[in-house]
Amino acid sequence: MSIIEAEGLTKVYRTYKKEQGLWGAIKGLAKRQYDDTRAADNVSFRIDEGEFVGFLGPNGAGKTTVLKMLSGLLYPTGGRASLLGYVPWERRNEMKRQFSLLMGQKNALWWDLPARESLELNRAIYGIEPARFREIVKELTELLDVADKMNVMVRELSLGERMKLEIIAALLHSPRVLFLDEPTIGLDVVSQKTVRDFLRRYNQQHGVVTVLTSHYMQDIEELCKRVIVIDGGRIIFDGALEAITDKFGGAGRILTLEFSGRDGSRDFAGLGEVIARTDESVKLRVPRAEVAAVCRRLFEAYPVKDISVEDVPIEEIIAQLFGSKDGMGTTPGAAPVIIS
Repeated sequence: MSIIEAEGLTKVYRTYKKEQGLWGAIKGLAKRQYDDTRAADNVSFRIDEGEFVGFLGPNGAGKTTVLKMLSGLLYPTGGRASLLGYVPWERRNEMKRQFSLLMGQKNALWWDLPARESLELNRAIYGIEPARFREIVKELTELLDVADKMNVMVRELSLGERMKLEIIAALLHSPRVLFLDEPTIGLDVVSQKTVRDFLRRYNQQHGVVTVLTSHYMQDIEELCKRVIVIDGGRIIFDGALEAITDKFGGAGRILTLEFSGRDGSRDFAGLGEVIARTDESVKLRVPRAEVAAVCRRLFEAYPVKDISVEDVPIEEIIAQLFGSKDGMGTTPGAAPVIIS
């Protein structure tokens, strides 16, 4: 069953293009010129119940715009969408009680109140029974290890502590859909792992549909089986995360070799692209079909002490795709790559 549907969703921002100087301002009074920016361009996808989907794209790609339209915060220029059977921008109370939008760079908690009072305010807004509220808060604060921070002013919390409490606030009313926009931004490694482990467990236990945007590829790799890649407002990929590596990884592998003894004269020409090397080791990018032959030649020529073979890192593939002229070889207006 599709919980989220988007079909041809488009958002165009019109901005006034002002010429420089006083004369430019006067001309603007008589005749204005505008630039149109397509923040979302014919975006279409479906997300089923229980899915945990990664939403990837560079800054300005349109990720947050799409999430805001699906949340009803923005009215689209064109297309249609459905969230739990409701039209998001109609903002019916029945829909708003069943989803949450958590933005890592926005505060949902009251800055000058203790965390407990902020959560209590949310309880009153959503009409949650006090006993049920206490049960949910106890469970979530223990899972996220912030039970001792409930009486601390929000402004006095560390970034990691505040983000954990923001997540609790977002889940307080047990939503069926959870939009997470950069929930781990700025967090240290330990806090990131705590948040990831919690989100994975919560999704598995409650089956809540979760859409995650993040610039930390470890978040995506550990949590999302499916990814939607958007660039320039257009979806350029929708499918399994592994399929990006298989289809767009340049059919390459990374070989890392350590040698016995130091020798800076070793020649790796013709064996692959040298990514890094020292007198005792080398890292090569090799076409997938040539891995066995290259390994054999290296073992025959040099005293290899250790070797590892890895796929090209997913973050490197994504960075290359975003840096390409038209993304994954698609052309403007072409259909996105869909891999089941």
